[in-house]
Amino acid sequence: MLLLSLTLSLVFLSSSWGCGVPAIAPSLNFNQRIVNGENAVPGSWPWQVSLQERNGFHFCGGSLINQYWVVTAAHCNVSPGRHFVVLGEYDRSSNAEPIQVLSISKAITHPNWNPTTLNNDLTLLKLASPAQYTTRVSPVCFAASNEALPEGLTCVTTGWGRISGTGNVTPVRLQQVVLPLVTVNRCRQYWGSKITDSMICAGAAGASSCQGDSGGPLVCQKGNKWVLIGVVSWGTENCNVQAPAVYTRVSKFNTWINQVIASN
Repeated sequence: MLLLSLTLSLVFLSSSWGCGVPAIAPSLNFNQRIVNGENAVPGSWPWQVSLQERNGFHFCGGSLINQYWVVTAAHCNVSPGRHFVVLGEYDRSSNAEPIQVLSISKAITHPNWNPTTLNNDLTLLKLASPAQYTTRVSPVCFAASNEALPEGLTCVTTGWGRISGTGNVTPVRLQQVVLPLVTVNRCRQYWGSKITDSMICAGAAGASSCQGDSGGPLVCQKGNKWVLIGVVSWGTENCNVQAPAVYTRVSKFNTWINQVIASN
């Protein structure tokens, strides 16, 4: 029933293309990590967005949730006049990929975003023109507000962020990593009271997101669909693979997201 209600609540978030089912199937290796990571299959994470400056510099990730809207992190500080959404990218060194470079008409940050505590780290980007769905560009499903996240769920984060906690090496190809979810209690053992109920933790098992992955997706597989449950938010400065990385818990913001989309 959970999946049914999830699907019904997604009617206006996704087109008839459906959400969360890549036309190109991902191939997952359960021994890899973005820090010391592995290349994704090109096109297999079709909702992955690269947020770029005018000169093509990639500074954050994001997730396509319908033809006009992208979810990213508030701390990415996206500016509609200065930044662009790039869809369908895999190899950032290639000029041959059929990418879509779209302008941003609005960046709407959660009203309770707190840059000091990093709580409510969420921004919605409205695209100036609609994304065109292709085999390499399609939306991710959205976590329902009562989303159950059992331990042992297959979850993956993706991005072009730093591949080492030391040095500033970033990959040209999209990286992926399978991550275990970490319970709130275990996460608080590491981070203490910094962890609020609008955050979710993953990793701490030899795997981590890193700087440049910010704003990108943490997705979990439910049935045959991938569901967006987290947005890459914060972690240790050196991307310590034994520390849980922290993600904005998307299900806590369903009502706000739906209201913003409906009124804009």
